[in-house]
Amino acid sequence: MKTIIAEKPSVAREIARIVGATKRKEGYFEGGDYAVTWAFGHLVQLAMPDGYGIRGFVRDNLPVIPGTFTLIPRQEKTEKGYKPDSGVVSQIKIIARLFKESEQIIVATDAGREGELIFRYLYHYIGCTTPFVRLWISSLTDKAIREGLRNLEAGSKYDSLYLAAKARSESDWLVGINGTQALSIAAGHGTYSVGRVQTPTLAMVCARYWENRRFTVEPFWQLHIATDDGNGEVVKFSSSEKWKEKEPATELYNKVKEAGTATVTKAERKEKIEDTPLLYDLTTLQKEANAKHGFTAEQTLEIAQKLYEKKLITYPRTGSRYIPEDVFVEIPKLLAFIGNLPEWKDKVNPKAVPTRRSVDGGKVTDHHALLVTGEKPLFLSKEDNTVYQMIAGRMIEAFSEKCVKDTATVTAECAGVEFVAKGSIIKQAGWRAVYVEEEKEKEETIIPGWQEGDTLALKAASITEGKTKPKPLHTEATLLSAMETAGKEIEDDALRQALKDCGIGTPATRAAIIETLFKRGYMERCKKSLVPTEKGLALYSVVKTMRIADVAMTGEWEKELARIERGELPADTFRKEIEAYTKEIASELLSCDKLFARRDSGCKCPQCGTGSMQFYGKVVRCDNAECGLPVFRLKANRTLTDDEIKDLLTDGHTKLLKGFKSKQGKSFDAVVAFDGDYNTTFVFPERKSKATSTRRRK
Repeated sequence: MKTIIAEKPSVAREIARIVGATKRKEGYFEGGDYAVTWAFGHLVQLAMPDGYGIRGFVRDNLPVIPGTFTLIPRQEKTEKGYKPDSGVVSQIKIIARLFKESEQIIVATDAGREGELIFRYLYHYIGCTTPFVRLWISSLTDKAIREGLRNLEAGSKYDSLYLAAKARSESDWLVGINGTQALSIAAGHGTYSVGRVQTPTLAMVCARYWENRRFTVEPFWQLHIATDDGNGEVVKFSSSEKWKEKEPATELYNKVKEAGTATVTKAERKEKIEDTPLLYDLTTLQKEANAKHGFTAEQTLEIAQKLYEKKLITYPRTGSRYIPEDVFVEIPKLLAFIGNLPEWKDKVNPKAVPTRRSVDGGKVTDHHALLVTGEKPLFLSKEDNTVYQMIAGRMIEAFSEKCVKDTATVTAECAGVEFVAKGSIIKQAGWRAVYVEEEKEKEETIIPGWQEGDTLALKAASITEGKTKPKPLHTEATLLSAMETAGKEIEDDALRQALKDCGIGTPATRAAIIETLFKRGYMERCKKSLVPTEKGLALYSVVKTMRIADVAMTGEWEKELARIERGELPADTFRKEIEAYTKEIASELLSCDKLFARRDSGCKCPQCGTGSMQFYGKVVRCDNAECGLPVFRLKANRTLTDDEIKDLLTDGHTKLLKGFKSKQGKSFDAVVAFDGDYNTTFVFPERKSKATSTRRRK
């Protein structure tokens, strides 16, 4: 008998049907000399410190660096602490029996780093010695599964992938456990969670927040002129220079008005070619789904996984935007399929030869770029269909012709001021025709064939006032971009792809990292923007200059993990580097106790009534360990003074305070008060009094 193990029951069901294992048993399918069983994601995990006899957060125990990591069944949280998940334990027993009774194991977990780790951790925990082979497929269509089963690969071929996954898992444990314990010990109260990837990610969100909030808005003035193109159409020019002072701009504006004509000093015309976009990898799909449709990174991943399990798209957790030659052979057939979908009627030219920008086998990692499979998308929800059609539409774009434009830039001088007008005409729409309805650039600006020395009669002149703008707060789309390139701002598709080994996190994990920051209360969503909370800003203020928050260094770790995966770096070398780093950050974070130095506020805790509220750097906290009520000083870009905090603790509210700033940058006055759960909230007395007077009139 052979046992096939899949990552999920739904995938196991599809494979079981194809191999003829149709008899349902407890925890597996049986038939055709096969048993097909499944995991529920990670059934086995690394033991927590108490698994090594280390309990609680104790300074002298740090750093915790196990000589050998212990594997245990996945735990669940109960009122009495953590204990093994009973359902997981039962499934492990079933899998262990099947493995023992089998002559061969076929590994059919997801074909990627985490899928490999799910199986290997389980295999080692069970103590299994049965030989195993690998089913490595990029889609769950019947054809792909059958081909994969005919071409099973040696399990040892993926040893480097497992070693990279194991190194990632253990390094996250070492940094997360030691960093969190060290910082929490330094703080004296509460738990401050830090991590190898989550903390640099939070640092990028907080750094952008402070850059945005501390930006000084400055006014500027710009001049504009308009002339006739000879056919009754108006062509507008804007001054090359912008003035920070109104007076010189106004003086020049008056001269321009009086001049009445402008002289062309330069006229440039050239052809501009816009390459087709590359196919989607997961991160690019998540970025565009967030920017265009407001989907979160996690939501997009969940939808893509669902579409994959329905056999509609290829493997979603891919980091590549290219396909190899053998897949390119299938593209004409897939494009013809897409062209028959009602959403893409008349968008696919059946006679056109697909272009090859996204074809490069050397740039394909574990899996190629996202493609539809050719299975009909039936009965999809609105959200699922949106993501499916995004992938289909991107395929049409990627294999269409380049977009070709004729561009013109004309420079003219008037009263000593240089003005510029730009325009373009689309000669060949190419890939831009796919979403022509959504193309903001579809309105062409035609610039007449003016030559150097031509005199233009002015129809109008104007002066406008503008204001400088800060970089906007991060959205999930821009944060994913920053994670992908370790904070480097790069627009070019190909350059971004070349830097992907230096990014932080992986396409498969970035959504989970972002969600972790939400769950731990470090940031929140405000419409599409990501805004750090008071807790997040407090943590950032402590760690921002430390290695734990260094985005570039974390990017280097990811690069080394990729080298382990390719067999270019021994995993032991990486482990030693991480252990040395762990010792450094544990020591560095433990030394933060001065930043958390406390003073007694003289106020009882309003929540428990027994503890005393202690002043720390950024927070005031109850010293009763069972309570630990935190009150953060920073509220809407304003730090509460000691006296204001005391008013809040004793009266439940402050006086009316000035100088707060909203997330949109507007100043406001408010009272800070506790709600029923002792969270702080703003109260606006003026609005309240108006509402009260309205009720009284009724």
